[in-house]
Amino acid sequence: MSSATNATEARELEARGIDAVIAQGFEAGGHRATFSEPYERGHVGTLALVPQVVDAVSIPVIAAGGIGDGRGIAAALALGASAVQLGTAFLTCPESAAHPLYRRALNEARDDQTRITHAFSGRPARGLENRYLREMAGYEAIYPDFPILNTLTGPLRKASAKGNNTDFMSLWSGQSAVMSRNLPAAELIELLVKETESVLERLATAV
Repeated sequence: MSSATNATEARELEARGIDAVIAQGFEAGGHRATFSEPYERGHVGTLALVPQVVDAVSIPVIAAGGIGDGRGIAAALALGASAVQLGTAFLTCPESAAHPLYRRALNEARDDQTRITHAFSGRPARGLENRYLREMAGYEAIYPDFPILNTLTGPLRKASAKGNNTDFMSLWSGQSAVMSRNLPAAELIELLVKETESVLERLATAV
C-alpha cells in the first residue's frame, strides 16, 4: 500500500504495482504524502479526493484524512472506499505513546487550530498550532530540507517535552482532533463499527 494526495499520484502508484492506494485528504494529520511536485497539487479534501481516486484506479482505495467517527467512515464507504485509515483518533487512546501534554492538546483542540508546516522536519505536515509554528511563520524559504531540519529540531522537541511544555513540540494532528474519545483502542474500534453500522442502516431505511 502507498499514499496519494491526488488522482495523478494514485494512477502512478497503481502503474508501479501497489495492491491498494490510500487516498490522503488535505485534512489528514502528520506528514503529507504528496510526492509529485508541486506540493500544492495535493491540496484536495477527502470528500472530493476519494471518489476521484476510486474512478482513477482499479485497485482498492483506503480513505484517510479528517475521519474521526462512524459518520465519516460511512461517508467514505459511500464514496467508494473499500476501507478507512484513522490516525488522530487513536492518539488519545491509553495504548498510545503520545506525551500527556500532547494528549491534552488534542482534547482541547478546536476545529480550526491545525496548520500545515515545514518548520519541524522540512517536509509539509499538519499539526496543532503552538508557539514554534507561530514564530517560524514566514521563514519557509530558508528552512533546510528534510532530513536536515528534522535532525536540527530534534533536541528542541525533546527538551520541550521533557520540560512539560508544548511550545516546541510537534503536535501532529488531523482536523478531526475535536472528536477524540480517550477510549482504549479495542473499545474505540468497537464503537466506530457500531456507529458506522448505525449510519448505514439509517441511510438504507430512509424514505
